[in-house]
Amino acid sequence: MTIRVLAAGDHFVTNRLLVDALRREVPGEVDVRELTLPWPVVPFGRVGEVDEASDVEDELIEALRGVEVCVTQMAPLTERVLDASPSLRLFCVSRGGPVNANLEAAARAGVRVTFAPGRNAVATAEHTVAMLLAATRRIPQTHADLAGGVWRGDYYTYDNVGPELEGGTVGLVGHGAIGRRVAGMLAGFGAEVLVHDPYVDAPGKVELPELLRRSRFVSLHARATAETAGLIGAAEIAAMPRGSVLVNCARGALLDYDALCDALESGHLFGAALDVFPEEPIPEGSRLLTAPNLVMTPHLAGASKETAAKAAAIVAADVARYVRGEPLLHVANP
Repeated sequence: MTIRVLAAGDHFVTNRLLVDALRREVPGEVDVRELTLPWPVVPFGRVGEVDEASDVEDELIEALRGVEVCVTQMAPLTERVLDASPSLRLFCVSRGGPVNANLEAAARAGVRVTFAPGRNAVATAEHTVAMLLAATRRIPQTHADLAGGVWRGDYYTYDNVGPELEGGTVGLVGHGAIGRRVAGMLAGFGAEVLVHDPYVDAPGKVELPELLRRSRFVSLHARATAETAGLIGAAEIAAMPRGSVLVNCARGALLDYDALCDALESGHLFGAALDVFPEEPIPEGSRLLTAPNLVMTPHLAGASKETAAKAAAIVAADVARYVRGEPLLHVANP
Protein backbone atom coordinates (compact mmCIF):
# COMPACT_ATOMS: atom_id res chain seq x y z
CA MET A 1 0.00 0.00 0.00
CA THR A 2 1.32 3.45 -0.91
CA ILE A 3 1.64 5.93 1.98
CA ARG A 4 1.11 9.63 1.41
CA VAL A 5 3.94 11.73 2.87
CA LEU A 6 4.32 15.49 3.18
CA ALA A 7 7.90 16.79 2.93
CA ALA A 8 7.70 20.19 4.63
CA GLY A 9 11.29 21.26 4.14
CA ASP A 10 12.85 24.71 4.33
CA HIS A 11 15.94 26.45 3.02
CA PHE A 12 18.34 24.37 5.16
CA VAL A 13 16.87 20.88 5.39
CA THR A 14 15.48 21.20 1.90
CA ASN A 15 12.73 19.24 0.25
CA ARG A 16 15.27 17.89 -2.22
CA LEU A 17 17.24 16.34 0.66
CA LEU A 18 14.10 14.98 2.32
CA VAL A 19 12.63 13.53 -0.87
CA ASP A 20 15.93 11.98 -1.98
CA ALA A 21 16.33 10.35 1.46
CA LEU A 22 12.77 9.01 1.34
CA ARG A 23 13.30 7.59 -2.15
CA ARG A 24 16.44 5.79 -0.94
CA GLU A 25 14.85 4.38 2.21
CA VAL A 26 11.36 3.51 0.96
CA PRO A 27 11.47 3.40 -2.84
CA GLY A 28 8.11 3.04 -4.55
CA GLU A 29 6.13 2.94 -1.31
CA VAL A 30 5.50 6.62 -0.68
CA ASP A 31 3.55 9.29 -2.51
CA VAL A 32 5.36 12.51 -1.60
CA ARG A 33 3.92 16.00 -1.78
CA GLU A 34 5.98 19.08 -0.85
CA LEU A 35 5.59 22.31 1.11
CA THR A 36 8.51 24.74 1.42
CA LEU A 37 8.74 26.67 4.70
CA PRO A 38 10.43 30.11 4.89
CA TRP A 39 13.04 29.40 7.59
CA PRO A 40 15.82 30.66 7.96
CA VAL A 41 15.00 33.57 5.63
CA VAL A 42 12.08 34.26 7.99
CA PRO A 43 13.05 33.58 11.65
CA PHE A 44 11.19 30.96 13.63
CA GLY A 45 9.13 31.88 16.69
CA ARG A 46 6.32 30.71 18.92
CA VAL A 47 3.33 29.38 16.99
CA GLY A 48 0.25 28.52 19.00
CA GLU A 49 1.53 26.54 21.96
CA VAL A 50 4.86 25.39 20.42
CA ASP A 51 8.26 27.05 20.14
CA GLU A 52 10.81 27.56 17.37
CA ALA A 53 8.47 26.91 14.45
CA SER A 54 7.60 28.58 11.17
CA ASP A 55 4.27 30.43 11.31
CA VAL A 56 2.54 28.35 8.63
CA GLU A 57 -0.38 26.67 10.38
CA ASP A 58 -2.86 27.45 7.60
CA GLU A 59 -0.57 26.28 4.80
CA LEU A 60 0.37 23.15 6.76
CA ILE A 61 -3.26 22.22 7.44
CA GLU A 62 -4.03 22.44 3.73
CA ALA A 63 -0.95 20.42 2.74
CA LEU A 64 -1.69 17.69 5.32
CA ARG A 65 -5.10 16.77 3.91
CA GLY A 66 -5.06 13.00 3.43
CA VAL A 67 -1.41 12.78 4.57
CA GLU A 68 -0.32 9.99 6.92
CA VAL A 69 3.33 11.00 7.49
CA CYS A 70 5.02 14.40 7.66
CA VAL A 71 8.78 14.95 7.59
CA THR A 72 9.91 18.45 8.49
CA GLN A 73 12.26 20.62 10.51
CA MET A 74 10.19 23.70 11.35
CA ALA A 75 6.51 22.90 10.72
CA PRO A 76 4.32 23.59 13.81
CA LEU A 77 2.48 20.54 15.13
CA THR A 78 -0.10 22.37 17.23
CA GLU A 79 -3.47 21.31 18.58
CA ARG A 80 -5.08 23.26 15.75
CA VAL A 81 -3.03 21.40 13.12
CA LEU A 82 -3.74 18.04 14.78
CA ASP A 83 -7.47 18.68 14.97
CA ALA A 84 -7.52 19.48 11.25
CA SER A 85 -5.36 16.49 10.20
CA PRO A 86 -7.18 13.23 11.11
CA SER A 87 -5.14 11.13 8.66
CA LEU A 88 -1.78 12.06 10.25
CA ARG A 89 -0.09 9.23 12.16
CA LEU A 90 3.63 10.07 12.12
CA PHE A 91 5.37 13.46 12.42
CA CYS A 92 9.16 13.30 11.93
CA VAL A 93 11.15 16.32 13.10
CA SER A 94 14.63 16.52 11.55
CA ARG A 95 16.25 18.32 14.49
CA GLY A 96 17.79 17.40 17.82
CA GLY A 97 14.61 18.08 19.78
CA PRO A 98 10.97 18.32 18.62
CA VAL A 99 10.24 21.67 20.31
CA ASN A 100 7.94 22.58 17.40
CA ALA A 101 5.57 19.72 18.27
CA ASN A 102 2.94 19.51 21.00
CA LEU A 103 3.86 16.03 22.19
CA GLU A 104 0.95 15.52 24.57
CA ALA A 105 -1.65 16.62 22.04
CA ALA A 106 -0.01 14.42 19.40
CA ALA A 107 -0.16 11.41 21.72
CA ARG A 108 -3.85 12.03 22.38
CA ALA A 109 -4.43 12.19 18.62
CA GLY A 110 -2.53 8.96 18.01
CA VAL A 111 0.33 10.69 16.25
CA ARG A 112 3.87 9.58 17.05
CA VAL A 113 6.59 12.23 16.92
CA THR A 114 10.20 11.37 16.12
CA PHE A 115 13.32 13.52 16.05
CA ALA A 116 16.96 13.42 14.91
CA PRO A 117 19.37 13.39 17.86
CA GLY A 118 23.02 13.98 17.08
CA ARG A 119 22.41 15.36 13.61
CA ASN A 120 24.52 18.48 14.20
CA ALA A 121 26.99 17.25 16.82
CA VAL A 122 30.03 17.41 14.54
CA ALA A 123 29.15 20.80 13.07
CA THR A 124 28.47 22.33 16.48
CA ALA A 125 31.66 20.92 17.97
CA GLU A 126 33.75 22.28 15.10
CA HIS A 127 32.05 25.67 15.35
CA THR A 128 32.65 25.75 19.11
CA VAL A 129 36.38 25.24 18.67
CA ALA A 130 36.45 27.83 15.89
CA MET A 131 34.70 30.35 18.15
CA LEU A 132 37.08 29.60 20.99
CA LEU A 133 40.07 30.26 18.74
CA ALA A 134 38.48 33.35 17.19
CA ALA A 135 37.85 34.92 20.60
CA THR A 136 41.24 33.94 22.00
CA ARG A 137 43.21 35.23 19.00
CA ARG A 138 40.85 38.17 18.35
CA ILE A 139 40.49 37.21 14.71
CA PRO A 140 37.24 39.10 13.92
CA GLN A 141 38.45 42.35 15.51
CA THR A 142 41.83 42.34 13.81
CA HIS A 143 40.26 41.46 10.46
CA ALA A 144 37.75 44.31 10.80
CA ASP A 145 40.57 46.77 11.51
CA LEU A 146 42.60 45.61 8.53
CA ALA A 147 39.55 45.66 6.25
CA GLY A 148 39.00 49.23 7.38
CA GLY A 149 42.55 50.21 6.50
CA VAL A 150 43.84 50.26 10.09
CA TRP A 151 47.04 48.43 11.12
CA ARG A 152 47.12 48.24 14.93
CA GLY A 153 50.49 47.29 16.31
CA ASP A 154 49.15 47.39 19.87
CA TYR A 155 47.44 44.04 19.29
CA TYR A 156 50.93 42.54 19.70
CA THR A 157 51.50 44.00 23.17
CA TYR A 158 51.65 41.51 26.03
CA ASP A 159 48.41 42.71 27.63
CA ASN A 160 46.49 42.36 24.37
CA VAL A 161 47.60 38.91 23.19
CA GLY A 162 45.65 35.84 24.18
CA PRO A 163 46.70 32.52 25.72
CA GLU A 164 47.45 29.28 23.90
CA LEU A 165 45.26 26.21 24.05
CA GLU A 166 48.28 23.89 24.32
CA GLY A 167 49.01 23.38 27.98
CA GLY A 168 45.88 25.31 28.97
CA THR A 169 42.85 24.00 30.85
CA VAL A 170 39.46 23.95 29.14
CA GLY A 171 36.30 23.35 31.16
CA LEU A 172 33.31 21.82 29.38
CA VAL A 173 29.96 22.28 31.11
CA GLY A 174 28.05 19.35 29.65
CA HIS A 175 29.44 16.17 28.10
CA GLY A 176 26.83 14.92 25.66
CA ALA A 177 27.29 14.21 21.96
CA ILE A 178 28.73 17.69 21.29
CA GLY A 179 30.76 18.05 24.46
CA ARG A 180 32.47 14.70 23.86
CA ARG A 181 33.51 15.75 20.38
CA VAL A 182 34.80 19.10 21.60
CA ALA A 183 36.86 17.29 24.24
CA GLY A 184 38.42 15.07 21.58
CA MET A 185 39.26 18.03 19.35
CA LEU A 186 40.81 19.98 22.21
CA ALA A 187 42.90 17.01 23.23
CA GLY A 188 44.51 17.29 19.82
CA PHE A 189 45.59 20.83 20.73
CA GLY A 190 47.32 19.53 23.84
CA ALA A 191 44.82 21.08 26.25
CA GLU A 192 43.80 19.62 29.59
CA VAL A 193 40.04 19.05 29.53
CA LEU A 194 37.84 19.21 32.63
CA VAL A 195 34.17 18.19 32.51
CA HIS A 196 31.15 19.01 34.63
CA ASP A 197 28.07 16.90 33.91
CA PRO A 198 26.04 15.27 36.71
CA TYR A 199 24.57 12.71 34.32
CA VAL A 200 27.71 11.12 32.88
CA ASP A 201 31.05 9.72 33.98
CA ALA A 202 33.94 11.11 31.99
CA PRO A 203 37.70 11.57 32.33
CA GLY A 204 38.44 14.87 34.06
CA LYS A 205 35.00 15.08 35.69
CA VAL A 206 34.84 17.67 38.48
CA GLU A 207 32.24 19.75 40.25
CA LEU A 208 31.34 23.09 38.67
CA PRO A 209 33.14 25.33 41.20
CA GLU A 210 36.42 23.47 40.64
CA LEU A 211 35.99 23.56 36.87
CA LEU A 212 35.46 27.31 36.90
CA ARG A 213 38.37 27.94 39.26
CA ARG A 214 40.86 25.92 37.20
CA SER A 215 39.77 26.64 33.62
CA ARG A 216 41.25 29.40 31.45
CA PHE A 217 38.66 28.52 28.82
CA VAL A 218 35.05 27.51 29.54
CA SER A 219 32.57 26.20 26.95
CA LEU A 220 28.90 25.49 27.63
CA HIS A 221 27.26 22.32 26.32
CA ALA A 222 24.47 21.59 28.80
CA ARG A 223 20.83 21.19 27.90
CA ALA A 224 18.41 24.00 28.76
CA THR A 225 16.26 22.76 31.65
CA ALA A 226 14.73 24.25 34.75
CA GLU A 227 17.84 23.15 36.64
CA THR A 228 20.33 24.70 34.21
CA ALA A 229 18.58 28.05 33.63
CA GLY A 230 21.04 30.78 34.60
CA LEU A 231 23.68 28.17 35.39
CA ILE A 232 26.50 30.62 34.65
CA GLY A 233 25.85 33.96 36.33
CA ALA A 234 27.88 36.75 37.89
CA ALA A 235 29.28 34.60 40.71
CA GLU A 236 30.33 31.80 38.36
CA ILE A 237 32.04 34.19 35.92
CA ALA A 238 33.81 35.89 38.83
CA ALA A 239 35.12 32.49 39.91
CA MET A 240 36.92 32.04 36.57
CA PRO A 241 40.56 33.21 36.41
CA ARG A 242 41.05 36.78 35.24
CA GLY A 243 41.77 36.79 31.51
CA SER A 244 39.58 33.76 30.74
CA VAL A 245 37.49 33.07 27.65
CA LEU A 246 33.85 31.94 27.79
CA VAL A 247 32.00 30.29 24.88
CA ASN A 248 28.29 29.49 24.54
CA CYS A 249 27.16 27.57 21.46
CA ALA A 250 24.51 25.63 23.40
CA ARG A 251 21.45 27.50 24.69
CA GLY A 252 20.90 31.12 25.65
CA ALA A 253 19.12 30.19 28.88
CA LEU A 254 22.34 28.83 30.41
CA LEU A 255 24.05 32.21 30.72
CA ASP A 256 23.45 35.58 32.41
CA TYR A 257 24.25 37.92 29.52
CA ASP A 258 24.33 41.10 31.62
CA ALA A 259 26.92 39.46 33.87
CA LEU A 260 28.88 38.47 30.77
CA CYS A 261 28.87 42.05 29.47
CA ASP A 262 29.97 43.31 32.90
CA ALA A 263 32.91 40.90 32.89
CA LEU A 264 33.96 41.88 29.37
CA GLU A 265 33.71 45.59 30.10
CA SER A 266 35.70 45.26 33.32
CA GLY A 267 38.39 43.16 31.64
CA HIS A 268 37.81 40.18 33.93
CA LEU A 269 37.15 38.10 30.83
CA PHE A 270 39.69 38.34 28.02
CA GLY A 271 36.98 37.48 25.53
CA ALA A 272 33.79 35.59 24.84
CA ALA A 273 32.07 33.95 21.89
CA LEU A 274 28.34 33.41 21.49
CA ASP A 275 26.17 31.61 18.97
CA VAL A 276 22.98 31.68 21.09
CA PHE A 277 21.21 34.54 22.81
CA PRO A 278 18.42 35.27 25.31
CA GLU A 279 16.40 36.83 22.50
CA GLU A 280 16.83 36.06 18.81
CA PRO A 281 17.33 38.12 16.71
CA ILE A 282 19.32 40.33 19.10
CA PRO A 283 17.17 43.40 19.84
CA GLU A 284 18.33 46.90 19.00
CA GLY A 285 20.06 48.51 21.96
CA SER A 286 21.30 45.23 23.47
CA ARG A 287 24.53 45.51 25.46
CA LEU A 288 25.86 42.60 23.43
CA LEU A 289 26.14 44.85 20.38
CA THR A 290 28.71 47.09 22.08
CA ALA A 291 30.47 44.76 24.52
CA PRO A 292 34.24 44.59 23.90
CA ASN A 293 36.12 41.48 22.78
CA LEU A 294 32.95 39.58 21.93
CA VAL A 295 32.60 37.29 18.90
CA MET A 296 29.06 36.47 17.77
CA THR A 297 27.40 34.30 15.12
CA PRO A 298 23.62 34.14 14.49
CA HIS A 299 22.73 30.70 15.94
CA LEU A 300 24.35 28.72 13.15
CA ALA A 301 26.82 26.49 14.99
CA GLY A 302 25.00 23.39 13.80
CA ALA A 303 24.74 24.55 10.21
CA SER A 304 26.65 22.44 7.71
CA LYS A 305 25.76 20.58 4.54
CA GLU A 306 26.41 17.33 6.36
CA THR A 307 24.02 18.29 9.19
CA ALA A 308 21.18 18.86 6.74
CA ALA A 309 21.88 15.58 4.94
CA LYS A 310 22.12 13.61 8.22
CA ALA A 311 18.85 15.15 9.43
CA ALA A 312 17.02 14.07 6.29
CA ALA A 313 18.52 10.57 6.45
CA ILE A 314 17.55 10.07 10.11
CA VAL A 315 13.89 10.96 9.63
CA ALA A 316 13.65 9.01 6.37
CA ALA A 317 14.98 5.93 8.17
CA ASP A 318 12.19 6.20 10.74
CA VAL A 319 9.62 6.56 7.96
CA ALA A 320 11.00 3.32 6.50
CA ARG A 321 10.60 1.60 9.87
CA TYR A 322 7.03 2.85 10.05
CA VAL A 323 6.26 1.51 6.57
CA ARG A 324 7.74 -1.90 7.49
CA GLY A 325 5.86 -1.99 10.80
CA GLU A 326 9.07 -1.94 12.82
CA PRO A 327 9.69 -0.05 16.10
CA LEU A 328 10.67 3.57 15.53
CA LEU A 329 14.15 4.51 16.70
CA HIS A 330 13.74 8.09 17.97
CA VAL A 331 10.24 8.52 19.41
CA ALA A 332 9.59 11.59 21.58
CA ASN A 333 6.09 10.54 22.72
CA PRO A 334 6.04 6.74 22.86
